[in-house]
Amino acid sequence: MDSKRNDIIRLLAGLTAAALLAALTGCAGQGSAPDSDALRIVCTSFPAYDWAKTLTQSNSDVEITYLLSSGVDMHNYRPTAKDMADIAACDLLIYVGGESETWVADAIADSDGQERICLCMLDEVGDAAREEEVKEGMMPEEEETDEDEGPAYDEHVWLSVNNATTICQSITKALCTLDPDHSEAYTADLGAYAQELMALDEAFLTLDADQETLVFCDRFPFRYFVEDYGFDYYAAFPGCSAETEASFETIVFLANKIDELGVKNVFILENSDDSIARTVIENTQTKDQGIVALNSLQSVSDQQIADGATYISLMMQNRDTLKEALD
Repeated sequence: MDSKRNDIIRLLAGLTAAALLAALTGCAGQGSAPDSDALRIVCTSFPAYDWAKTLTQSNSDVEITYLLSSGVDMHNYRPTAKDMADIAACDLLIYVGGESETWVADAIADSDGQERICLCMLDEVGDAAREEEVKEGMMPEEEETDEDEGPAYDEHVWLSVNNATTICQSITKALCTLDPDHSEAYTADLGAYAQELMALDEAFLTLDADQETLVFCDRFPFRYFVEDYGFDYYAAFPGCSAETEASFETIVFLANKIDELGVKNVFILENSDDSIARTVIENTQTKDQGIVALNSLQSVSDQQIADGATYISLMMQNRDTLKEALD
C-alpha cells in the first residue's frame, strides 16, 4: 500500500506541475475573452459544477449553471428547453459522456454556430476509462445490443481522485483558452485545489480497514474508486443499470458471499430504497448485518450545496463512513 501511495502522490504532483506549466506558457494569448461580460459555464454533473466553481473562484465574472440542481439522478435526467438554451449560450460545457448523456450530442448540434469548448469527462481521462463490468452474481441489464455502438463505459469517473485531478487540469486549460487575461489566477486556483485532492487521496490510501470487500445491495458506481484503493466488491447491478428488482439468484449469491466473508455491513447508494438489502440480509445465516449508504455524488441538490456540500466534503464523508463500516 505504501508503494502504491507514493506512486499516486508522485503522479498527482507530476500532473499538477505539467498543468501549471501548460497554463502559464500556453494559455496566455490563446483564444479571446467571451463577448458578454461573464464567462458562461454549463455543467451536467455535481462534481463538474463544484470543480468549475472552485477553479474560477478568483474571477467574479463567471456564471456557472448546474443542470441537475434539483437532485435528480443523472441516469434519469432529461434536459428542459431552458437547459438547451443555456447550453446554446455557454462558453464552456462540461459533461460526463456515456449512455446517460447521449442527449448532449443533440444539444451541441442544435446550437451550431456558437463557439464553445465542450469537455467530455470520459474522454479527458483517456485510458483510465473503464468499460462497465458485469461481475459474478450481478443481475445484468436486459437490453438489445447493437454491435455498432461499441463498448459501454462506466460513467462515474469522478469517484477516482486521480481522474478528478486530470479533469480539473483540463478544465483549467479550457478556462485559460477562453479567458487568457485570468490564466494566472486559474492556474493558482488549480494548484491550491490539487493539494486538496492529494490530501483526499492520502486519506483514502491510509484507510486501514479490517474488511476489504464491499457488498452492495444496489447499483455499483464505485468501480473507479475500488480500483484506486485496492478493494474488491460484489453488487446486485452494474453502476448504470436501470434495474430495481434483484433476481432470486442474485439475492442468494450476495447472502452467501456475506456469510462466506463475515461481512458486518452491506452498502446501498444515497437516496436508495433499502428493500433489496433487507431481503439479502434476511437470507444470511446471522441476519444481523447493518445497512450503510455511500454517496455517489450523482444526485446532489441545490439545498445540499447551500448547506456546504462539495466534492471534497462528500468524498470525505464516504471515507469516514467506510472507516466505521469496515472496522
